[in-house]
Amino acid sequence: MKPGTTRGTTRRTVLAGAAALGAAATLPLTLTAGTAHAADPVDDAASLRTRWHTLLTGGPGLDLADARIAAAVARIGKAATTSAKGLDPSRTDGLFPDLTSTTLSNHVTTSFKRLATLATAWAVPGTVQYGDTALRDLLLAGIDWMLTNRYGPGHTRFDNDWDWEIGSALALNDAAVLLYDVLGTERLGRISAAVRGYTPDPNLWRADRQIATGANRVWISTVVAVNAVLRDSGDDLVRVRDALSDVEGSGANSVLAFNDASAASEGTGEGFYSDGSFLQHYKHPYNGGYGKELLNNLSRLLNLLAGTAWTVTDPDLDNVRRWVDEGFDPLLARGDVMASVCGREIARPSKQGHASAQTVIEAVVRLIPSFPGETADRFTALVKQWIAEDTYRDFLAVTDLASLVAARNVIASPVPARGPLVAHKQHPRIDKAAHHRPSFALGISAYSSRIYNYESIQNENLHAWHLSDGMVLLYTDDLGHYSEDYWPTVDPARLPGTTVLAGRPADAAGQRTTSTADWAGGAALPGTTLGAYGMELRAFGSSLHGLKSWFCLDDVIACVGSGISADAGTAETVVENRKLRDPAAALLVDGQAAPPDTGWSARLDQVRWVHVAGTGGYVFPEPVTLHGLREDRTATWREINLKYGTDTPVTRPYLTLWQDHGTAPDGAGYFWLQAPMASPERTKQWSSAPPVKLVARSTAVHAVRRCADGLLAANFWGAGTAQELTSDGPASVLVRPEGRTVTVSLSDPTQLRSSVVLDLARRNLSVVSAGPGITVAPTGSGIRITADTTGLHGATLDLTLKRS
Repeated sequence: MKPGTTRGTTRRTVLAGAAALGAAATLPLTLTAGTAHAADPVDDAASLRTRWHTLLTGGPGLDLADARIAAAVARIGKAATTSAKGLDPSRTDGLFPDLTSTTLSNHVTTSFKRLATLATAWAVPGTVQYGDTALRDLLLAGIDWMLTNRYGPGHTRFDNDWDWEIGSALALNDAAVLLYDVLGTERLGRISAAVRGYTPDPNLWRADRQIATGANRVWISTVVAVNAVLRDSGDDLVRVRDALSDVEGSGANSVLAFNDASAASEGTGEGFYSDGSFLQHYKHPYNGGYGKELLNNLSRLLNLLAGTAWTVTDPDLDNVRRWVDEGFDPLLARGDVMASVCGREIARPSKQGHASAQTVIEAVVRLIPSFPGETADRFTALVKQWIAEDTYRDFLAVTDLASLVAARNVIASPVPARGPLVAHKQHPRIDKAAHHRPSFALGISAYSSRIYNYESIQNENLHAWHLSDGMVLLYTDDLGHYSEDYWPTVDPARLPGTTVLAGRPADAAGQRTTSTADWAGGAALPGTTLGAYGMELRAFGSSLHGLKSWFCLDDVIACVGSGISADAGTAETVVENRKLRDPAAALLVDGQAAPPDTGWSARLDQVRWVHVAGTGGYVFPEPVTLHGLREDRTATWREINLKYGTDTPVTRPYLTLWQDHGTAPDGAGYFWLQAPMASPERTKQWSSAPPVKLVARSTAVHAVRRCADGLLAANFWGAGTAQELTSDGPASVLVRPEGRTVTVSLSDPTQLRSSVVLDLARRNLSVVSAGPGITVAPTGSGIRITADTTGLHGATLDLTLKRS
């Protein structure tokens, strides 16, 4: 197997010096955490097949007496037993009785996945299926049936291109690697021809004449790479290597390069951005969906090609470090990936229970050898923390064999776990924010003229109407809260944090839209858990309009709304909607216990504070009228997912609290303090002496001040003033005095302004340090700060001042 040639000289062919990065990678089974051993160079197909076989089976020499290994082997055998049910190559309508459709393409992919699952059990020592000749013959007959009746030359594709080009091809390739020695030349040729017929090249142009990008590009590259190994084609491996990079020099189709510069000119928008955001399907936030799959498959490809003539040497490979640090770590909450970046996957029953985080962990474990030194140690510390802190789902009890062995080596490393994440992170490119404190994490989901509100295609995610209407998801020590059937059973018209018109829209199949509003984003003080975030809500499908802010000030989130208006309908802002661990969890309203009975509902007048056991407190410095409801909600997964959902009813208990703004409101608003995981005593104390005070709530500006240190946080919707701070237009600003130092952080959340001008009425201030493009000039009452925000796409700029 010899390397081939490409279209002239590429960036990689002149970067021989960068080869050491990829050459340092090694197989998962030989990984020693914190170090990397150079792999012996290989260029023969048999060695590469062995690498892929090891990824699928864990490789030779597994210690079956080890309890963890034995349990993983038993899981493989059990999965195969389930997959074998109904398998009958003598059937004429389908290889499996429940997968007979010739209009639903996922029936083809699922058939191949079941064959691959069976082939894995056949290839792994210790399973009841290992080396079984009857199963071998059944598998070969099953592959023949699929090639004859469903997949390959002469068969017209139907439904979803993904199943033909990616899903089915990946599974068939895996089965072929596992069964390689018994396939025979003729059958292997049919398999290769079938896969190449749908996926001939990593630079695959789709039916809509758009080249595959983002996760689809890496999936397709994986298909081509494994098929190339099966066919002994070095030329195709060259194309795979180059497909991951910018072979034409435009940046348009590079998977590894950040998409910041190319998206505007090319109009695709898909891929990773330098702030950690990931977009797929043009404008959908998808770190926890397609993004994790890109990371996962890229790690497998790097593993396959490491130390070979096709090693990826593109210097942009180094960007993967930031993918992990900026694009995944802040969006994980103790084993759960924040639902706001998971797209339509939240509507799939197989993706609950922290399953998405498992994929991220496996990928990072696989990447550690590719980034020796400090990055390997940092990734090791991350993996140890992620595995240890998820007490809901034991990673070592669910992962595959190869990842199990590698992860245990990581855990045994002397590198200590990172510790809980304490940070405030904003992703301006996808209109999302994440706030991490030691006892909780909180995710805020917005959308704008730049970002779609939700994805509902392929008859999935049918009740996703309000996922970006200011949804606030709180992650506490109830690690299974957003698992165990949350998404089919939660009231989708009252998601926590959202402002909505009461009522249930029609199913959302096929719908996606951007907002007509540009304002979504915020500013964050570096090195702290202090951030201002907000959005101008212009609801899809109605006249509802409002301005919403969240000032995340360590353990308190100040929630502010104004200008809530609609031509018709009843507007509501949802304070909380919680799936209860204990159906009778105590609800205290101004210190009085509300009835714990299911079915309780009440109008609660002049409320000053509320506490929900196991969740935290809510303080209303301006007493409000709330509506409360306890209910058991029954639904099926099929109600939100016609493709993968089941018809089995599930029931879960919920407690919902909301503020009613009335019918056709005109300029309504709200203000409360959310104190996640606070005790009833602390909540009551803060109701008497709120730690944060409202400074401004208008259609020009929202602003609050923290009493302990005088920090001022403001979202300017237009030109306006909040006490000592004035802005010439839209901006998000934090001003923090600390001793003789004043720190200012600011941004343009509209991402349209060339500059932001602030007047700060504080005298005797001089500049200590300033971010790029910031200038300061004295005024009669203080200083004027002018910040060049051109091309920053909502990123925060910082300025440090000192009082003389």
